Amino acid sequence: MTLKEQFASTLAAARTGAPWAWESIYRDLAGVVGGYLRGRGAPEVEDLVSETFLSVARDIHSFCGDESAFRSWVFTIAHRRMLDAWRSQGRRVPIADGEDAQHRAERKWRGDVEDEAMNSMSAVEAEALMGHLTRAQRDVILLRVVGDLSVAQTARILDTSEGAVRALQNRALRELRKVVGEDA
Repeated sequence: MTLKEQFASTLAAARTGAPWAWESIYRDLAGVVGGYLRGRGAPEVEDLVSETFLSVARDIHSFCGDESAFRSWVFTIAHRRMLDAWRSQGRRVPIADGEDAQHRAERKWRGDVEDEAMNSMSAVEAEALMGHLTRAQRDVILLRVVGDLSVAQTARILDTSEGAVRALQNRALRELRKVVGEDA
């Protein structure tokens, strides 16, 4: 979901502190930012989403660009907050490890309501699939699919070339097709 025609007026209102504008921006982006962070195995996803939007609120006056550039800017902030969180915990960025991903996914799968169980089940399956990818492939897939960002935006966030993003995406999709094909 995007703000489309309302983006310019929403951005202008957010810069003046209008609550409705911030609610629109948050509602539009918080879910996909959280999905990206969750998919990367970030610690304390909700805290990182909050920190991301606090940074957005603090620095929105310096942002220039259209809605696509804004989305890219927000994901760049989220990516940096995630790296900061790992550094502050004294850990390195987690490496894709199928067993580790499965363990984390199973640990997250809790709840006593059928709806929660079904939502968690799809999260477990997605995390298990992502566990077959390298860290770089996972970054690209999450930013391109969950974040709905372009190749150019993804390359800027990950500080790599557009060609590298395309190659990583192609390899990741081949790997996912192979894994899904094995399960069929």
